[in-house]
Amino acid sequence: MNNPTPIEHNGQRVLTTAQLAESFDTETKIISKNFERNESRYVEGKHFFALKGEELKTFKASRQNDDNLKFAPVIYIWTEKGAWLHAKSLNTDQAWEAYEALVDDYYRVKQLINKPMDPLKALMQATHNLLASQELIVGRVDEIEQKVDKQITLNSGQQRRLQQGINKKVCSIESDKSERSDLFRQLHKEIKDRWEVPSYKDILRQDLQNVLNYISAWKPIRRTE
Repeated sequence: MNNPTPIEHNGQRVLTTAQLAESFDTETKIISKNFERNESRYVEGKHFFALKGEELKTFKASRQNDDNLKFAPVIYIWTEKGAWLHAKSLNTDQAWEAYEALVDDYYRVKQLINKPMDPLKALMQATHNLLASQELIVGRVDEIEQKVDKQITLNSGQQRRLQQGINKKVCSIESDKSERSDLFRQLHKEIKDRWEVPSYKDILRQDLQNVLNYISAWKPIRRTE
């Protein structure tokens, strides 16, 4: 990936929507659509800047050769954290790789060429970088956990919880112990059929709460003599 032409705003590196789309190998309209769908997650001044009025005129004047900006009534420019949110929306390997490259080779390269910061400013910058890294790590961990939950079946504790739910339901319906076996068979069969598993032990973790809700609302089919 070629490094974008550097743009600075409020003392930090930023990217235009077109530059961000090119870096992530996508289209500007996809970047814009993702922003529109998740606008409540973006904070102006933290994730992006919206250039208007005189600020917009000055920005356009500095990029006269960029025809994409010529007639735009407002221009969005994206910070490092804004780029992270877009990478999360796209959620492709290429977008994540491009984001990491942007962090290393574009957003933070300014730190290497500027004059040394005073100790307090350097500490604040280091804290900002650490928080940004932690935010990225937490996001990736959440995604991994969601993928894992979609593949892993119930552990022993969750199996006991499900069995307890079944026992409680059947006992609440039938007080005669000799009559409960048919209800147990019926409920187990409905669970296996509904979630398409050979045994309740094969139910996925992500489905546990739905199964418990189903058990709680379950009503048996009474056989008539």
